[in-house]
Amino acid sequence: MPKSDLEAQFAQLLVDRRLLAHDETVVVGVSGGPDSVALLHLLHSLKGVGDWSLRLHVAHLNHQLRGADADADAAFVESLARKLGLPVAIESVDVRAVARERGTSVEQAGRQCRFEFLERLCLKLDARTVAMAHHADDNAETILHRIIRGTGLRGLGGIRPVRPIRPGSDIRIIRPLLAFRRAQIMDYLTERGIESRVDATNHSSEFTRNRIRNIVLPLLREKFNPQVDEALLRLGEQARGADAYLSETSERLLESLVVSHDDRQLTLHADLLARKPQVMRAQVVRHALLRLGIGEQELTYGHLEAVANLAAGREGNKTLDLPGGFRVSRRYARLVFEAATGAPVEPLADQMRVSMNGTTLLPAFGMEISAELIEANETLIDEHIRRQTGRGQANYEEWLDAAEVRPPLVARARKPGDRFLPLGMTGMKKLSDFFIDEKIDPALRDRSVVLCDQLGPIWLVPFRIDDRVRLHRGTQQILRLRARPLDARERT
Repeated sequence: MPKSDLEAQFAQLLVDRRLLAHDETVVVGVSGGPDSVALLHLLHSLKGVGDWSLRLHVAHLNHQLRGADADADAAFVESLARKLGLPVAIESVDVRAVARERGTSVEQAGRQCRFEFLERLCLKLDARTVAMAHHADDNAETILHRIIRGTGLRGLGGIRPVRPIRPGSDIRIIRPLLAFRRAQIMDYLTERGIESRVDATNHSSEFTRNRIRNIVLPLLREKFNPQVDEALLRLGEQARGADAYLSETSERLLESLVVSHDDRQLTLHADLLARKPQVMRAQVVRHALLRLGIGEQELTYGHLEAVANLAAGREGNKTLDLPGGFRVSRRYARLVFEAATGAPVEPLADQMRVSMNGTTLLPAFGMEISAELIEANETLIDEHIRRQTGRGQANYEEWLDAAEVRPPLVARARKPGDRFLPLGMTGMKKLSDFFIDEKIDPALRDRSVVLCDQLGPIWLVPFRIDDRVRLHRGTQQILRLRARPLDARERT
């Protein structure tokens, strides 16, 4: 059968936009509806054309929302795959039950379950690409939906042609039909005599998107602008370009603001973030939340704006709860992103001996401390003192007067009543008072390490040394101490 115009345009688009390698394994999401059936046939039409040798695998998830009709859709997809000689994976999930369990809408639960199923299948097949059938009309509806709901610049960009299946994943979702209108797809199916399933719920007003498709957009075309779909798509294209620039800039900015980051928590310098324009603050917040694993679909511009305003606020401590069980807190000069349901921090071990020469691993404390003795001179000391001017709240390298240190050195957790004379202050302080005066984040207080010699604390790691062991002009030998947080693999 000769190629149709749509098949030729589709093949050229894949090449021009580099959506697929010619020999790639592709998981194709097929609901049984006209759009996904057309996508499957278009991809299958590449078989034997030029050097195309795609390995297609059909995927269908039964959401159990439409009883016998949903079962019939699954049977139709399985039969279609067999006719085309393609492997097929079909699973079933009670999406309404999942929505209740996760406390989200049925639409959102369905989307989550679908992506989870597709990702599992990709991992099983060692595939890195999922093809989905969203087209230009879907995109116009999405942009309008987001405008009505309230969105930022990124939301105005509509459906992305390519994106990770989840943040940080190397499995991508591609949507090669975004360049085509619904009418073109229906004409192709009619021309080729291809059957598909009709989802009766598409005509129901239960879901917001259906109301936009069946009521709002027809009204806008009739009463305001017959070309409203094209206008929305142009708006989306321009918004994607502007957002791409802001996204790249804000990712670089995020890296410069990170105070600490592990698999449970991300801490940013709130005061520095607050100095940036509102649009950049919102972008940085979005990237921070995505890095922790919150879903893109769960974030509205209202969420981003609320967190951005939290960063710019002057309250000492304030907390916001976000979708997906995440929480953002302003703790003095820190903005802390974390899972609200995270496990409690385990208490630190009692104490561990630290070598005066070499590196000591302290896995219970999540860090290592290196010690080195070096000969002192005035130039070296002056240079070190100069570098300390304007240093931040935390400092992972300290130089001590070795003659004032009384070995052995011991690292331990802080204890009630612990006192030291913080460098630069005039009197003894309880560690608890020092933390309050210096506005140290409460979570960091519990993870701090007290390095002691025989006379008591000499370094509250990583915040301040004791005045007793400071360098001075007569120092002959320097004890250079360096602390380094361990990553998760080194702690085990």
